[in-house]
Amino acid sequence: MNVFFKGNAASFIASLCDYSIAIVLKEYFTVQPFAASIIGTVGGGIINFFICRYWVFKANKTSIYLQSKRYLLTWTGNLLLSALGVYLLLGTGLNYVLAKLITSVLVVITYNYPLQKKYVFKNN
Repeated sequence: MNVFFKGNAASFIASLCDYSIAIVLKEYFTVQPFAASIIGTVGGGIINFFICRYWVFKANKTSIYLQSKRYLLTWTGNLLLSALGVYLLLGTGLNYVLAKLITSVLVVITYNYPLQKKYVFKNN
């Protein structure tokens, strides 16, 4: 399977976890949507790291310490971009799930996949 499609499948799985966490926190634990979105992003990020390391890029021979440092750096950018996108879209009155979905798609295609492929999980 093409790495790009596997990368997007990994993002989809991680996003399902991300969204599930965010929605449960907001709907059942009354956490504010912005905070719930950030917590969901953290959970999804951890899941995405391991899926990408072992399945998408098959990069488990490279130091997990080095990869996790690189991932944390790029993931921090992801978190900031995602939070900013959700914040801006919530300001327009958009539903928080739709705001998170639009932001996620844009960030995955333009930021996450390219950096994971060329920096985090690059073949040494």
